[in-house]
Amino acid sequence: MALASLVDTLLDRTVVPGYTRIGPAVRRRLSTWPADPPADALAGARVLVTGASSGLGVATVEGLAALGAEVVLVVRDTDKAARVVRQLQGRNPLARLEVRRCDVGDLEDVRRFAGELEGDVDVLVHNAGVMPAERTESPQGHELSMAVHVLGPVLMTDLLGERLAGGRVVLVTSGGMYTQKLRDDDPEYLDGDYSPTTAYARSKRAQVELLPLLQRRWPATDVHATHPGWADTPGVADSLPTFRRLTAPLLRDAAEGADTTIWLAATQPPPPGGQLWHDRRPRPTQLLPRTRTGVVEAERMWAWVAAQTGLSG
Repeated sequence: MALASLVDTLLDRTVVPGYTRIGPAVRRRLSTWPADPPADALAGARVLVTGASSGLGVATVEGLAALGAEVVLVVRDTDKAARVVRQLQGRNPLARLEVRRCDVGDLEDVRRFAGELEGDVDVLVHNAGVMPAERTESPQGHELSMAVHVLGPVLMTDLLGERLAGGRVVLVTSGGMYTQKLRDDDPEYLDGDYSPTTAYARSKRAQVELLPLLQRRWPATDVHATHPGWADTPGVADSLPTFRRLTAPLLRDAAEGADTTIWLAATQPPPPGGQLWHDRRPRPTQLLPRTRTGVVEAERMWAWVAAQTGLSG
């Protein structure tokens, strides 16, 4: 076990082998790799997946449905999602899938969606993601990466409230967040030249730094974050074409990228909340001294999020 844990940690800290398809290929052979959930692990469960019409979202929906869950695809483009549903049901005729429209970056649309949604939710997967080439604002005037990755997910989870009690929330974050510190002093990216990759990583850093605060706010719900490693998705192809060209032979497929999200949703007993996960193990949230965040900074970021979403502190 000690040797297996050492190998796993070395994969993680050296980044390239741990984040690529090498990571799961090696880790699945280690004694530290947790068992797969049983085939009926989510029978009777209702799961919401945002950004469910491409890439990791589709793989997540397919994996959850295969475990018996009723899965709601929460998307902006319902026609695209309907095509995904037909494809998935062609492979799994027993899959129970539903499509609901919601623009997670539009806080008013999130409020509408939460108000119209009926019934309890067992798992909420915040998978929706954006990386606009230029600084773009949401309908409420927020920098779009922060709106889609932080403000919308926090508001949606809070509005679902008791309907999520006893359930789980999974924030799909990014290993890119390790390169950035929490910018509680500039959450809207108003200072300096805008970089899409930096904006993306900053918003993902905010997700991770808010984890302990969100777990305290929602004590009846287990709140997790997971990063998928380097997966070959349409988002990577569109936003990071050079990176994809250089790393293509090593990139994970979407199912490998979605594996820990599905595992966190289904495994029993429930893992403790408030942690960052990768390849089915909790990971440190900080690796570089220059990105370390204090409690004060995280609380200031939460105060900003609460103010923008209209939530009490």
